[in-house]
Amino acid sequence: MNVVVVGAGIAGLSCARALADGGARVRVFERGRVVGGRLASKRFDGRYADIGAAYLVADDPAFTAQVASWRQRGLARPWTDTFRVHPGGDTTTGPVRWAAPGGLRSLAADLAEGLDVRLSSPVDSLPTDADAVVLAMPGPQALRLGPPPGIAAAASAQTWRPVIATVLTYPEREWEPFAGAFVNDHPVLATVCDDGDRRGDGGPVLVAHSTAALAAKHLDDPVAVGPVLAAAVGELLGIAGAPRVDVHRWSFAQPEPTDETFAVDGRVWLCGDAFGRPRVQTAWLSGRAVAEALLA
Repeated sequence: MNVVVVGAGIAGLSCARALADGGARVRVFERGRVVGGRLASKRFDGRYADIGAAYLVADDPAFTAQVASWRQRGLARPWTDTFRVHPGGDTTTGPVRWAAPGGLRSLAADLAEGLDVRLSSPVDSLPTDADAVVLAMPGPQALRLGPPPGIAAAASAQTWRPVIATVLTYPEREWEPFAGAFVNDHPVLATVCDDGDRRGDGGPVLVAHSTAALAAKHLDDPVAVGPVLAAAVGELLGIAGAPRVDVHRWSFAQPEPTDETFAVDGRVWLCGDAFGRPRVQTAWLSGRAVAEALLA
């Protein structure tokens, strides 16, 4: 079986990994310069900061086994089960959030090891030289490739919200210890994570995510959001120091959940984290489910 996977995020790599392990010939095309998609880490002054997904949650047996493998090899570590909630500063507990000492993108790089991944290779139409084509991407991006009706319908039914992530690098750590915070009913700020705590290296770095409403207003000029989020974080946490501000725009960041695991029409498949609760685990499971269906 000859399969083309378009998109080297966690869904596409999970699919390609399972297909390759099952004996299929797989080629992965990725328009970006690196793998990972929204499982993204970017280097600032020699240190990676996580600018996409904030963490992993694993409660599915198959994904739990994958995370256990990453942990055994030193690629992932349990981070926290406790977040602050603002306003008020109370805490909330939940499932263990997993982080990666080398940045979350290192987990995507691990999945890609040994696969035929072609970076900086945009795809403008559906490949015709494959038995199956897997579109591992948000629905709005899949629509640009002219997919068949069943895929177009599934892609059109997806609803996505944008986010602007801002990396705040301070001269020193001057905030009270915390892992991350959910910020409710704030005009510009949705979450803040202590990236030094998350990575385990104590770096004086916070990563703030904007509200969808703010991001939607500034998709054409995301840099303008950086100082706004920096000021909001400083006020929230009582930080006097001025950070260096780096910004990343995610036009398709947060999908509304759906009930299916993937979509298929003929030889074309669509997968990703819109197929279930919007988690890294969901994307991994969606890609794996497509691979299992193809191999069956």
